[in-house]
Amino acid sequence: MRVLLLGSGGREHALSWKIAQSSQLEELFIAPGNAGTRQYGKNVALSTTDFPSIKTFVLENRVNMVVIGPEEPLVKGIHDYFLADEALKNVPVIGPAKAGAQLEGSKDFAKQFMHRHAIPTAKYATFTKETLDQGYKYLDSMKPPYVLKADGLAAGKGVLILENLQDAKAELKAMLANAKFGNASSRVVIEQFLKGIELSVFVITDGDAYKLLPEAKDYKRIGEGDTGLNTGGMGAVSPVSFADPGFMDKVKNQVIIPTVKGLRQENIPYKGFIFFGIINVKGDPYVIEYNCRLGDPETEVIIPRLKSDILDLFEGVATNTLSERDVQFVEKSAATVMMVAGGYPEAYENGKQIFGLNSIEESIVFHAGTSSDGPAVLSAGGRVLAITSYGKTVQVALKRSYDSAQKIEFEGAYYRKDIGFDVL
Repeated sequence: MRVLLLGSGGREHALSWKIAQSSQLEELFIAPGNAGTRQYGKNVALSTTDFPSIKTFVLENRVNMVVIGPEEPLVKGIHDYFLADEALKNVPVIGPAKAGAQLEGSKDFAKQFMHRHAIPTAKYATFTKETLDQGYKYLDSMKPPYVLKADGLAAGKGVLILENLQDAKAELKAMLANAKFGNASSRVVIEQFLKGIELSVFVITDGDAYKLLPEAKDYKRIGEGDTGLNTGGMGAVSPVSFADPGFMDKVKNQVIIPTVKGLRQENIPYKGFIFFGIINVKGDPYVIEYNCRLGDPETEVIIPRLKSDILDLFEGVATNTLSERDVQFVEKSAATVMMVAGGYPEAYENGKQIFGLNSIEESIVFHAGTSSDGPAVLSAGGRVLAITSYGKTVQVALKRSYDSAQKIEFEGAYYRKDIGFDVL
């Protein structure tokens, strides 16, 4: 199989690492990739949203499967672009068409979908610039903290949780009237705050059958003890102690099955991953959000725990034979610790040379934001490296990741030293 993987982060490095292990792989291309992905395939200088250039590359290089890492090309309709093109329509795309990607691309669509299919989620209402005054009244009727969500994609920054009513009203106005997040906040979902502990659940589906992947828990805040600003994720662990068989049965029956069935009932074709952001409220699962792709940094712990051939699963998705495929897990725990640039998630500097990568023996170092300058590897993002380790337990895996992190250096490097603190 000749595979093109779109993306450049830690998720794509982990997927490259796994795809490269497949007996079915002939050649792997990663667009645009990073300094880590070049170890497993050929990096290609293509934008993930430049569909005409992707088409040219696919045809010239006889690519026979395209795997989409990030959400933006999916929400912009890359799968639909392939289906509508005579030369591309038989090349399978792993990732949903635009209608299914709306689960992530529009918070309002996702909430309405959950409502229609009785999937447990927080109480909500959606407002626009024209209904701003009604939004203020809705906030008046709620108890703090107040949750505001930009409807569209806002690069992970579109969710605000505010303790003060006046601040919530000011932010609602900034989002709707002053376009704080551009077009993404032309609609805003105001949501009831749910108190509990979060869990990331993943499935792969061909639209009919689904296979459950390992679960994970990620840590979004920059500071220890879950303090400070939100980031793209500072680390993750898998498995998760409270995701016991009883809780996961509720997740399957109340969330996963109604979602897959609901998509089918609404004639929304879906071929790819679904991420369920779950919150465990007193033993019951509620959906906080959907993503139409794998999460990052969760990919860096769930993909190493997947024993099955990933291209075999992708082929099952492409040919609607996923029900016949086998999903097996590695009987080990995994933990990843994210090394980030100094100053992240606010202003930070790139281009810092990374030292010590060749000294790592007990961990897998997935590159999240790197570039290469000859043999030198440089930082090229806020989140730079995800250091993943296996262990008999999550504690053992974390210790190995932390030991490895101490051997890697770049100017301003920072990582949280308490990943997994709330589930250990």
